[in-house]
This record gives sequence, structure tokens and C-alpha cells, in this order.
Amino acid sequence: MAKKGLGWIIIDALDTMILMNSTSRLQHAREWLSTSLTWDQDQDVNTFETTIRMLGGLLSAHYLSTEYPTLAPLVEDDEGAPGEDLYLEKARDLADRLLSAFESDSGVPYASVNLAEYKGLPSHSDNGASSTAEATTLQLEFKYLAKLTGEKNFWDKVEKVMEVVDDNHPEDGLVPIYIYADSGEFRGSNIRLGSRGDSYYEYLIKQYLQTNKQEPIYEEMWNEALAGVRKHLVTYTEPSGFTIIAERPDGLEYPMSPKMDHLVCFMPGTIALAATGGLTEAEARKLPTWTKKQDDDMQLARELMQTCWGMYKYMKTGLAAEITYFNIPNPPLEESAPHQAPADFDEDPHAEWRKDFVIHSNDVHNLQRPETVESLFYMWRITGDVKYREWGWDMFRSFANYTAVEDQGGFTSLLDANTIPPTVKDNMESFWLAETLKYMYLLFSPNDLLPLDKIVLNTEAHPFPRFDMGPLFSTGWKRKPPGSIARAPKTTDQRVG
Repeated sequence: MAKKGLGWIIIDALDTMILMNSTSRLQHAREWLSTSLTWDQDQDVNTFETTIRMLGGLLSAHYLSTEYPTLAPLVEDDEGAPGEDLYLEKARDLADRLLSAFESDSGVPYASVNLAEYKGLPSHSDNGASSTAEATTLQLEFKYLAKLTGEKNFWDKVEKVMEVVDDNHPEDGLVPIYIYADSGEFRGSNIRLGSRGDSYYEYLIKQYLQTNKQEPIYEEMWNEALAGVRKHLVTYTEPSGFTIIAERPDGLEYPMSPKMDHLVCFMPGTIALAATGGLTEAEARKLPTWTKKQDDDMQLARELMQTCWGMYKYMKTGLAAEITYFNIPNPPLEESAPHQAPADFDEDPHAEWRKDFVIHSNDVHNLQRPETVESLFYMWRITGDVKYREWGWDMFRSFANYTAVEDQGGFTSLLDANTIPPTVKDNMESFWLAETLKYMYLLFSPNDLLPLDKIVLNTEAHPFPRFDMGPLFSTGWKRKPPGSIARAPKTTDQRVG
């Protein structure tokens, strides 16, 4: 822990306070930022978490305070009111320190950074490899900062990572979950859309949307990856026929594992966002560019949303387990196979649909994660189907009933969400305030608050505006044909583990 504190929860929740018009709380937070926060601390921090939560939180607070000045408005004697924008000043200082993570031989960032020393540090585990998702989920933040400051270096550093990853020519657009910072090569063959894989795919389509669809390279990569997901990871459960995204822990040629992290539930909303560009489905369908592929993608989004909600309905508290396994046929059904999941979840504890779900005893914890309510928010905004609001309200009531701390206030994670009363964990992640509660709030807010065709939300639910690249910025790389990349020989010790 940093001696002077880094304000993880404060900074991650800034934009939530603004959106909820919590003026006095925001004033208190700004006072702390102005008088107490310093990045000049001898502290190792995770490059990814610090970027998405801290840099992202500061940048979104800057955006909202300028775009929505009547929400939690500043007062004249505000600690940070005079001079340079407080949020942007703190963001820029932090970003300069985080840039040191990119000083590897390949340009792929190291897993951690020492803030005071401006020094990137390889992971202490995984043979020093970085998480692929972590290395490729920094782009929205640094590109927006580059646009705000005019400093092209921020843009170039994160863009280079995308080129290095793509130069590995991942099969059917699906990337292994580890990558070496020094060589830029993947480690292992584990393919999944859960931890260490998830937000790589999310940021493909969001980079395309962030720059107003002026970088088609990222849409191409998204479409390739989604086709790969359909081909290799999508299958159906038995006996009820729910749609799942499974894992290939040993590579695409090896058996499928019917395991689905709660983290994977970002996909229904992301698929719907990609299919419509953030317009409502009704608006998008009127465009001459609408195709059968978009029809199919919206259907996949609906089916996956149903499965993710089933993860909640299965549990006694109504709050999903961290990991859910499923019963699938052997061999697994291909994506093209006929299937029809039940439209509703029968409340009978012996209902047929429950046979599809398998929860292991070491996976019953609930960390108040946001991915399912995130997708409910997107699905409500895009389809207008009121059931997504109804599901969200049921989820909110379960959180209120089972995770609220009765005496001291606040909320906590659960060690066991499948018993009543649940076993509590005495821990609250910053994403509960930054993401889960924000998506709950937005689910029941008017659609013109953060319109989806005008903004992108980073993977920590921090909203940034879409923008035109202008004369200063451009896509600085092109995809290379397979076989065109000369690579250094792989060494034995590099591949251990």
C-alpha cells in the first residue's frame, strides 16, 4: 500500500458522483485530490488497473465536468477550481509515469510500473509475461489523453501494442492470454474470453467507435475475432440449449472446457454495441448498411444475455457465482446447431433448466462484478426490451438485500452467494462504485444521458467522448500477411511454465 494513499476508490468513483449529482461528496473528493494526492510515491502498481481505474477515472471526470457542467457543479471556492483543470493535470502526471511500462524491447507494456522511479517491471509470475488483455486495454485512455493534450506520444505507444499483437497472426482472431513484453510473442495457447482475455476483444470495437469509425482496421479485427468465437467457443448446453462461450485452455485444436467466468458477460452488450454502433436496433435496421450478419449478432447477444441472467437465477441469493460451468454434449454442438433455450426461468428448485448449470464449491463467491448489468444496460438502450430493466431491478434488490452492511453502511462482497444468509467477505472492490452501481443508475436513466452513439465507456465504465482524429492523428500501422514477420528464435527458458 502506498504510504500517502492513491485514492483508488475515490478516483474510480468520481464520474459516478458526477452522474448522480452528488455535489458535496465530489467537493470533498476534489479537495483530497488537490491537497493530498501525489503520484510521486515509491510504489509498484499494475499498469492495466492503474490505467483503467485511475487514468480512466480522471479523464472521464474531466469529460463529464465539461460536457455536463450542471451535474455536481463546482463552487467558486473549490480547491481545484483555479488554474489548470485538476483532473487533467493529475491524469497527465500519472500518464507520464505509466508510459515507462512501454519501454520494453517490443513495445508491449510490462505488467507493473514503479510510480516514483518511472520504471516498468515485468510480472513476478507467469514467467514475466504480461496479460494479453491488460496490454491491449490501455488504448482508449491514452488515445483520449493524446487528443486532449495534443501529445502524439501517448497515442503512438498504445497503438504500437496493437500492431505487435496482430503481427503474431492469432488464428481466427483469437489471442492466447499471455504475451511476453520483451519479445512480443504469445506465451502458451490458452484461449478464453474470461480473465486475461476479455477486454482485448472489447477494445477492438471500442477503438473503432472512439475515433468515429475512422480506423476500420479495428472493426476488421473485431469481426475476425467474433467469427472465431462463433467457430471455436460458442456451443449449447443440455438439456435446455443455453448459448455459452466456452474456453480452449490447451489451444483451438484441443478439447473445449464448458467454463464461463462471470467476466465473459460483457459480451452480450459488446456484441449489440458492435452490431448497431450505439444506435437503437430500430434505427440501425433502417440503414442501408444493415446485413444478415448484424441480425445474427443481435440474436447471439440476446441468447448470451439470457445465459448470463441464468447465472443469477440459479443462485439462492440471486447473485451470480464468480465462475459457472455447464453441462454440454460430447462432442460439443457446433454454433450452427439448432437450439432453443427456455424463455423464462421456472422458479421451481427442481426445474429442468437448472440441470444445465454446474457451480463448484470454490466458485460460489460474488465480488459484486458489473459485467451482467453492463450488458443489461446496453441491451436495454439498444433493443428497448423492458425485460432487461426488470432483470436489472431484480439484481439490484438482491445486492441491496444480501450485500448491504447493516450497521456501518456500505456494501461487501460475498464468500458464498449460494446460501441464505450468505457468508460475507468484508471487502468492497472499487468497481462496485465505478461500474456496477453506475450501470444500475444508467439502466434506469433517460437515454440522452451518455447517448451510446456519442460516447464509449472504457472497461471500468468511465465514459469518454467519440472524436475525429483530425490532422495530428492517424492509424500508424497496417496488418501484415501471415509469414511476413521475421522473429527471433524462441529460447527454452522463455517458454517454461
